[in-house]
Amino acid sequence: MDLGEQTHRVKFMIRARGSNFTAAFDAVLAYAGIRTVLCNVATPRMNAITERWIGGMPLDRALIWNQPHLRRILRDYETHHNQQRPHRSLNGAAPLKPLPEPVDLG
Repeated sequence: MDLGEQTHRVKFMIRARGSNFTAAFDAVLAYAGIRTVLCNVATPRMNAITERWIGGMPLDRALIWNQPHLRRILRDYETHHNQQRPHRSLNGAAPLKPLPEPVDLG
């Protein structure tokens, strides 16, 4: 983990209670002065809805620095999700765009 000169800006790591996060993972964060915050146990429905929506986001490759940065990422993803991303339930159309006109090949 190399945050360079930005280590002092990172305060929290919000993570699930999954077994893929070991004690060594938390120890590395604690050594860097980053506090680990675990998700609630008794909220499986909240976690399912949140994971469904966020599941498509490329957050596994993003390091979020602060709340404005997170809000910008979420706003950009929401725009992509509603205006550009094709949805299976809409036969490949995006929610805010109409279906394309069919092409007559005959």
